[in-house]
Amino acid sequence: MLSPWLVLICIFLYFVILWGIAWVTSRGATNQSYFVGNKNSTWWVVAYGMIGTSLSGVTFMSVPGQVATKHFAYFQIVIGYLIGYLVVAYILLPLYYRMNLTSIYSYLQDRFGGKSYTTGAAFFILSRTMGATLRMYLVINALQLFLLPDGLQYYAITAFVIMLMILLYTYEGGVKSIVWTDLLQTTFMLLALVVVVGFIMASLGLNLSEVYQAFRNKGYTEIFMTDPLKGNYFLKQILGGAFITITMTGLDQEMMQKNISCKNIGEAQKNMMSFSVILVVVNFIFLLLGGLLYLYAEKNAISIPAMTDDLFPKLSLQYLPPWVSIIFIIGLISALFPSADGALTALTASFSIDILGLHKPGKYTEEEQKKTRYAVHLSFAVLFFVLVIIFKLLNQRALIDILLEVAGYTYGPLLGLFMFGILTKHNVIDNRVPFVCFAAPMLCYLLNIIVNKPKWVVGSRLESILPAWSGTYTIGLEMLFINGMLTFAGLWLIRQKLKK
Repeated sequence: MLSPWLVLICIFLYFVILWGIAWVTSRGATNQSYFVGNKNSTWWVVAYGMIGTSLSGVTFMSVPGQVATKHFAYFQIVIGYLIGYLVVAYILLPLYYRMNLTSIYSYLQDRFGGKSYTTGAAFFILSRTMGATLRMYLVINALQLFLLPDGLQYYAITAFVIMLMILLYTYEGGVKSIVWTDLLQTTFMLLALVVVVGFIMASLGLNLSEVYQAFRNKGYTEIFMTDPLKGNYFLKQILGGAFITITMTGLDQEMMQKNISCKNIGEAQKNMMSFSVILVVVNFIFLLLGGLLYLYAEKNAISIPAMTDDLFPKLSLQYLPPWVSIIFIIGLISALFPSADGALTALTASFSIDILGLHKPGKYTEEEQKKTRYAVHLSFAVLFFVLVIIFKLLNQRALIDILLEVAGYTYGPLLGLFMFGILTKHNVIDNRVPFVCFAAPMLCYLLNIIVNKPKWVVGSRLESILPAWSGTYTIGLEMLFINGMLTFAGLWLIRQKLKK
């Protein structure tokens, strides 16, 4: 088993490399450098780096662990991702470039008004804060579970140190630095993935065709689920994956700030489409890894942890050679940092621009903008730390499902707002938009109780008043689409004819 000191040294050296890249790339940085990289980013650098941002520690640990119970069904969602990236590349990106946006939510102000603009930005801030801190919690928890002393105080120290590292290499350069640090981090993450897959295949003495046959015998190769009453029905998953991509990439400031930092729309579209194809391949390799982990555990009589998220770290850190464990640690940290640093930068940008109006001409001097940005950046870093500690106290571990469920509630209003703006020519009563956007998730939560009948409802008084068919059909990822359509319907009720 690895020494905790060796782990800390590896993490520290890794951070020094990141800080060096950030120091070089942030020299002469301005507020425009921080927010959109002076719109001078190289498209293939952005595309490659976005792989690490999109995957994160959730994919790194949760997707392989799901293979035994859900087989390759996750690939249904991945197929939907491709459809969503086409929409982002050829509908949303042209809109953002045509309007020359720094914050994509500025579109809502031009289309509907100030309340719509602030509401859209607020939902992004809520969504990305929750998503980023859930991802951080998963990775830090794994580090403590297998390498570091137990106890909340040690967990808090680990979280504080990692948050401080991220803060130090992002506070100055922002997007201008992140597109390059993400390049390095994606490389290390993919290296860890390939090394572990190769090592386990060699240990099992299997080639690819033999691995495929072993997976078939276990039923792992099942991809398409055909029961329409289940939440994992293939049409639900594919459409859900498409709308997840449209919202969590196309309507997400973190992902779009890197895309709109490219030199022009053509390069941004090349970035998006090349990135999407590579992402499909990488997700498939993660599923391949999951099957191999279970085969390796079975062959070596290793007990499977109760929480499947722990499978990958348990085998890598306790049963594989130390050099593989070190590569795993670096890969795990490489999965954590891109999702956290990008979120921290995007949230700083969104709050500074969308809430504080930092970009408005004449409101702040360049120096005042920088000081305000520093304060916002530090505040979000503190918020991340506090939320990670709260998640530790709650101790919720099956996070990929939680993350997707949270996205269904928080990104739905964004989907409805942008759909209404793009697909109709109507205006809305702007000061009523916040009520519509908050009502839609509430209705979705009520629908979830009635239709899905969650575990906490079973056996309670509430169950007795639910209709008899409650629980026979499961709403899955389509909740995001339902939420968006409810928002759309609410906006239709408060519509006005678009003024010429």
